[in-house]
Amino acid sequence: MEHQHKENCLKRGIYLLPNLFTVGSLFAGFYAIVAALKGAYDTAAISIFIAMVMDSLDGRVARLTHTSTAFGAEFDSITDMASFGIAPALIIYSWSLSTLGKFGWLAAFIYAVATSLRLARFNVQLGKSGKRYFQGLPCPAAAAVIVGLVWVGMDLGIDAHRFSIIFAVLTILVGVLEVSNVRYRSFKDANLKSHVPFVVILAVVLIIVLISIDPSKVLFTIFFAYAVSGPVGTIMGLRKRKKERLEKQNSRIKLREIR
Repeated sequence: MEHQHKENCLKRGIYLLPNLFTVGSLFAGFYAIVAALKGAYDTAAISIFIAMVMDSLDGRVARLTHTSTAFGAEFDSITDMASFGIAPALIIYSWSLSTLGKFGWLAAFIYAVATSLRLARFNVQLGKSGKRYFQGLPCPAAAAVIVGLVWVGMDLGIDAHRFSIIFAVLTILVGVLEVSNVRYRSFKDANLKSHVPFVVILAVVLIIVLISIDPSKVLFTIFFAYAVSGPVGTIMGLRKRKKERLEKQNSRIKLREIR
């Protein structure tokens, strides 16, 4: 009886574990808003990146401990909306877009709405889409681009109000990428248990070193490059398919001429 009681307590503790990481992500997102209201935009940006780490851990912990539940999935989705939708929108608005009046808060609102639509579509397609690709820019990566821009701007001493139009357009574009049909690599198919080339380990170490040297610029560059990779990959894919169609047409024409 005592053994069964201990086992039940352990199960409750295990089920609590992934949700604690989700709470940590929500706390970091909420703290980012508080920091932005105080004008500490670099601290706000760092808090969003911490929320990203927590968000990546809760799902992995749930899968490793076999404690994935419908409640956890819904809780995670609501937390993502707060940490990667509302918080980045308020940070970029408070830092730069507030000087644009109605257009400024509308740009931030478009990003927030796009994030909510992205999350809703992801929840509906959960289990139906493939593991290799995401449809649309993932909201944590989108948030990283927005707050990474703020963090870099703070480090470089950029006049945020002078370039507010550019930042507003970028905010809208990031939101559009979230709800687009552009495919992004998910990297979920990467097998961490298998052997990898030695150069991969060196690349990972190099990235960690670069992030430690200049975290704001390196993180922004990584996530901005990831955001751009989707449209670039789509354009290259369309060109490749167009080239293949032309080659097939040419081969058919040649066959007809031979006959």
